[in-house]
Amino acid sequence: MRILHTSDWHLGRSFHGVGMLPAQRHFLDQLVQTVRDRAVDVVLIAGDVYDRALPGVDVVNLFSDTLARIRGAGARVIMTSGNHDSASRLGFGSAILAHGGVHLRTRLAELAVPVELELDGATLAVYGIPYLEPRLCAEELGAQAPAHTAVTQAALERIREDLAARRAGGTVHSLVLAHTFASGGITSDSERDLSTGGVGAVPLDPFDGLDYVALGHLHGRQQLSHSVRYSGSPLPYSFSEAGHRKGGYLVESDGGGLAGGEEVSWETRRPLAVLEATMARLLESPEYAWAEGAYCQITVTDDERPLRAMGRLRGRFPDTLVLAFVPASGPQRNVQTYSERIAKAQDDLEICCGFLEHVRSRAADDGERELLAEALGKAAAAEVPA
Repeated sequence: MRILHTSDWHLGRSFHGVGMLPAQRHFLDQLVQTVRDRAVDVVLIAGDVYDRALPGVDVVNLFSDTLARIRGAGARVIMTSGNHDSASRLGFGSAILAHGGVHLRTRLAELAVPVELELDGATLAVYGIPYLEPRLCAEELGAQAPAHTAVTQAALERIREDLAARRAGGTVHSLVLAHTFASGGITSDSERDLSTGGVGAVPLDPFDGLDYVALGHLHGRQQLSHSVRYSGSPLPYSFSEAGHRKGGYLVESDGGGLAGGEEVSWETRRPLAVLEATMARLLESPEYAWAEGAYCQITVTDDERPLRAMGRLRGRFPDTLVLAFVPASGPQRNVQTYSERIAKAQDDLEICCGFLEHVRSRAADDGERELLAEALGKAAAAEVPA
């Protein structure tokens, strides 16, 4: 049996104002092709199917169509909900969908109700732990405290009790989906903080003894132990993920258990580029030619903020989405605070020029000083004596 571990699809997400639905369709095409080419039997989605609790109609239709295509390619689907999903909405119709080979685990009552998969003379019990908000579920789970570690341990206790009962009747292997922040995982900027309500990071100890733990939430693909892995998101959702290789894990299983995981990677439609240099170098150097078709985050390091920086940069890098200015000379260039500069100003013109330099990191030129002086002169002439 081949199991494809994925998570954090975040369908409907935008990237710095750019809609990602075309890129997500491209990823889903590759996923379906992987199911066909690799004869995948089960696709796991470990939470954050959608990017928000109320996804748009086009997003829901895309997901519905994708489920049908995965089933048409011969694989079943098992998923749980993440902190971006609405557990009740995602789990709607779960009993009916199960008859069609799509299994959802979004409710606490289903923690110890696995999806049973037949192996060679054994059974694989697949359990799903949805995102557990400690303040909302600690009491129902009987957790010792409203904290992520406590509620996760309580959920796993229910799973272990059910697993022990099943193993009394034969060979049963275990696989658990969970949407959580496990200690040791490397984060990126696109994940929503899970620390509200208690200690955010869950230790790995509670997962000991399980054959495979398919985690979701962290967007970088990573292995925390022999059996605990994050598949990561299938697409980069922040510039901190520019160096990630996106995809999932393909896990083999048979009557003897689960045999590790093979990385499966998918191409993104548009690469990400994080550039930092002076304007002249950014606009002229051939070393940045590869980024001309990428989504760009650019930091300009000129000591003075260049004129029309965004427009000029987009002439070469049309998809510049984030622009920052960090002078290469650092904070030593101007150690005075704005308040200190105002306190030492000799006249109104110096105050105005100081303000201009403060907000744009570039001193007023001669023409600008003349305009400001003219405006101040007209303002003074227009003052009515008291």
